[in-house]
Amino acid sequence: MTGLLPERYKSPPQLRSLGQLVSPAPLFVLATVLILLVVMVGLGLGLIPWQQSVAGKGKVMVLSPMQRPQGVEAQIPGRLVRWHVREGQAVKANTVLAELSDLDAKFLDSDQLTRLQQQRLTLVRKRDAARGRIAELAGQIGAIEQSRSVAIPTAGEKARQSVDRQRSAREALAAAAASYTTAELNRKRLQELNAKGLRSRRDLELAELDFERARTERERAQAALDAARRDVSIGRLDQQKVVFDTAASLASTRASLASARESLATIEGDILKLEVDIANLRGRNLQRIVRAPSAGVVVRLLKVGPGETVKAGDVLAIVAPETNDRAVELYLSDNDAPLVAPGRQVRLQFAGWPAVQFVGWPSVAVGTFAGRVAVIDAIDDGSSRYRVIVVPDPQAVRERGEQPWPGAQYLRPGTEATGWIMLDTVSLGFELWRQFNAFPPTIQAQPVKTKTKS
Repeated sequence: MTGLLPERYKSPPQLRSLGQLVSPAPLFVLATVLILLVVMVGLGLGLIPWQQSVAGKGKVMVLSPMQRPQGVEAQIPGRLVRWHVREGQAVKANTVLAELSDLDAKFLDSDQLTRLQQQRLTLVRKRDAARGRIAELAGQIGAIEQSRSVAIPTAGEKARQSVDRQRSAREALAAAAASYTTAELNRKRLQELNAKGLRSRRDLELAELDFERARTERERAQAALDAARRDVSIGRLDQQKVVFDTAASLASTRASLASARESLATIEGDILKLEVDIANLRGRNLQRIVRAPSAGVVVRLLKVGPGETVKAGDVLAIVAPETNDRAVELYLSDNDAPLVAPGRQVRLQFAGWPAVQFVGWPSVAVGTFAGRVAVIDAIDDGSSRYRVIVVPDPQAVRERGEQPWPGAQYLRPGTEATGWIMLDTVSLGFELWRQFNAFPPTIQAQPVKTKTKS
């Protein structure tokens, strides 16, 4: 061993113990290897990239709410008559699933619809009759108005004729009075002449006869004038009577017309109400038939069989629609949720599919599928967890050659899934330092936009 040392380091014979302190050659080799290893580890920690991620568990779901498994409910309270399908059977939209019999006492009559239609037919006939009566009353009102327009002027003409007769009777009375005065003077004159013997008795008698005739004519003229006066009064009253009678007849006919229209409105209201009852009964009859809301597969029948009573709103069966609109809902803790944003890439592992996932190097993962964050719930689920909806990433399939998600016959709603949401890329050393210190993953801050002065 001392031969390997330089001459100046050789110990004299009296210092042989000093030579025993020299390290053997393999230790130098080991030290060199350790130094190189430390340097390589340091370079690796500083240069090797690491993909940060947050993990979550969840299950496969149907993204479109109209394509999710649907519970087929009983729309009316009733008794199950029969099933038309079995579990696992594929059905089309509107396929009859089951039949119900109604339990409501209002709808137990099997001929209720026919009777309601007969009632409606009777009301329609009454409505037609009411319309005919309205048309007749409207015609009567028109005829009365035309008759009134003629009767009132006719009564006026009659009243004016009576006035003319009164004027003629007054003139006749004046003439008769003049004749009476003349006859009276002539009789007095003949009486005086007969008393003196100048005129004969016969002339006196003729003068008295003329006097009596003149008095009679005057009385007749007076009577005719009185009658003419009464005719004038009667003519005026008749004119007023015609006005009032035609007005009363017109008002009565109009009242009858209003009553007929009211009856028509009542009948039409009854018809509308009956039509609503008929429509409700038809809808009720349709609700007795339970149909599939969409095409799909009958997953489960929840009622035993014929004779079982169900209430309105009871779920009778569950139908899973046929769809490829799938997504994955993952649940993250409240510590990881702020780090996730829509558009982040996701690696998914589905239950039943063998996979090897390297968290820091997703490019070398095997058996995982690409996805992208579509929705992050704004509130938690009540246990400080936030739901993240992940959809397929067709861009990754086209550009990076990723495998598309398994088909619907293999990847069914409810399948468990594990997802790793990709965050920023950091060095391996930084990631180890972060985890040793229990720091959260890093996210890139949004650049601050500064306004430049023009």
